[in-house]
Amino acid sequence: MSALETSQKTGRFIGVGVGPGDPELITLKALRLIQGASVVSYLANNEGGSQAKTIASEAFAGVTHAQNEIAIVMPMSTDRSLANEAYDNGAKAIANELSQGKDVVFLCEGDPLFFGSFAYLLERLEGDFQCQVVPGVSSINAASSALNHPLTVLKESFAVVSGRHTAQQIDTALEQHDSVVIMKAGRARPRILMALRKTNRMQDAKYLEYIGRENERIVRDVSTLEDKAGPYFSLFVVTKSERGTR
Repeated sequence: MSALETSQKTGRFIGVGVGPGDPELITLKALRLIQGASVVSYLANNEGGSQAKTIASEAFAGVTHAQNEIAIVMPMSTDRSLANEAYDNGAKAIANELSQGKDVVFLCEGDPLFFGSFAYLLERLEGDFQCQVVPGVSSINAASSALNHPLTVLKESFAVVSGRHTAQQIDTALEQHDSVVIMKAGRARPRILMALRKTNRMQDAKYLEYIGRENERIVRDVSTLEDKAGPYFSLFVVTKSERGTR
């Protein structure tokens, strides 16, 4: 039986972006799918807490029917074998529901396909089931809005890197591009501050944590930022201090 024939008889796996933190940034399409789903899935910590589910709490308040939940417990470890095991187990649980003809809506912070956990489940399931993606507002766009500052204008170049990249990769991005967003700053914050000093871009940088949430923090002068590890949900936005007007 082909994948297409299988998908016609089974449920859909739907990755839904719930945005970076502000529950009002969930799209109408995402809201409709969450509220109509018979099964929802999301990543959770060892205590059962889920950032994505918390963001979507207002959407769940409008649910009027029973929903099954698949919480994929993700260990807080840099050991990728543990993460892959969690994704394997989660994919099996989701596949079981899909095989019964049920749609499964997976909640993903930000956008499902931009540094999103949904991508790892997608690669495990897309060969056998129909998959769909509903885009969400990324933390990059939310950061720009929180700062009231454009990411790029005119002919400026723009790059996105991660705190998990090497020092050389971060240095190169800062040297070669007008605008740079450094995601997943967390543990790498001291290295990122060092790179900003080295490339003479401290004055161009802004730092944000937990964008759109009650504990949102914005540091516009990163020279005052503590030179130590920060939270996982943090990033740097680096843009040119002086810009052309035409």
